Amino acid sequence: MAPASGTRKARKTFSLSRESVNYLESLRKARKGKSISSVLDELIRQRREAEDMKRISASVTRYYDSLTTKEAAEDRAWGDFAATQFPNEDQR
Repeated sequence: MAPASGTRKARKTFSLSRESVNYLESLRKARKGKSISSVLDELIRQRREAEDMKRISASVTRYYDSLTTKEAAEDRAWGDFAATQFPNEDQR
């Protein structure tokens, strides 16, 4: 995902191993990217999204683990009801 128009970028200098630079360059070529910086931006964005998904998943797990047996049964009943509100695949 490209940065929004008008988003300012910060210029930074990093020292990377030759192996890392070669890897980034191979990704740039494979993705037909304009620059290694764009590849790094994409890798960072993907990593942040993965961390966000992991955090959300852990939060959902904590929620369901915290439910009492009665609350879990009620939640399951609502889920079963909601599933009946969608047309079957055969009816599409």
